[in-house]
Amino acid sequence: MRVIELQNIQREEGQIFYLRKYTCDAVMEFPTSTDTVQIFFSIETSPMGKKIIELSFPQPINYPLIPVKKALLEYIFTEELEGRLPC
Repeated sequence: MRVIELQNIQREEGQIFYLRKYTCDAVMEFPTSTDTVQIFFSIETSPMGKKIIELSFPQPINYPLIPVKKALLEYIFTEELEGRLPC
């Protein structure tokens, strides 16, 4: 299982500069199929500079949740480090 890409990334405007909230569609390749899953995630920067990513799914998915969350968190963290997410 792997994350192929994040599509339709939209940032929710907010007043807190160290907290960014996003909604998007994650294209994921599962062992038997490729599906698009809608996700909500936020990236919070702590006072020491550490990035904390929280992830939620508005609808249930038909795959074990722990490996899906792990793959998505790694992918989102990489996208953030490389500057590909909207600021």
